[in-house]
Amino acid sequence: MNWDWEIVNDFMPSFWDGVLVTLQALVLGSLIAFGLGLVWAMAQRAPFAWVRWPVTALTEFVRNTPLLVQLFFLYYVVPEWGPSMSALTTGIIGLGLHYSTYTAEVYRAGIDGVPVGQWEAATALSLPRVRTWVAVILPQAIRRVVPALGNYVIAMLKDSPMIAVIGAMEMLGEAENFSNTTFTTEAYTIVGIAFLVIAYPASLLIRVLERRLALTS
Repeated sequence: MNWDWEIVNDFMPSFWDGVLVTLQALVLGSLIAFGLGLVWAMAQRAPFAWVRWPVTALTEFVRNTPLLVQLFFLYYVVPEWGPSMSALTTGIIGLGLHYSTYTAEVYRAGIDGVPVGQWEAATALSLPRVRTWVAVILPQAIRRVVPALGNYVIAMLKDSPMIAVIGAMEMLGEAENFSNTTFTTEAYTIVGIAFLVIAYPASLLIRVLERRLALTS
């Protein structure tokens, strides 16, 4: 196969559209995953069984079913019961919800890693439960799990092409559409390089952050 730069030039407008969709899904999906994951982790430590059990059942169900099935369910089934959402919005919510069940486990491990003495000290100082969490436990727990959370951002990036199946044309979706109409493969190569350019520096940044946190802990 001969590389054709004219084909690449024709693909670039669609490519940048796909990059924008990919980054929107990644950033907003990550925010949802981090926020919901913390909610799930704290709810699973609630003193009330009627809070713990439903949350545990939900997170186990989501974590043990394929992301692709969840995207189809959110896009095609949920609108029959309520308002419909755009493909991109559905993809963002689907990615965020799916990965929130994994970040919940990360947060749980971070919380369990906080020394028991910290809890005892908060109790000895008669700190309210909310203040104990906000001022004592969570700052230490989140500090421990930042590198692991970063790894899930990279995993979400690699799973982002799945949102194309419901019509949210991210980078790979745009490349597939372009290649199917031009019968060329340059677009796939460009997208593969783009994923590497985004993911590899991010993984290096996570390693640096992990070393710095280890040195300051």
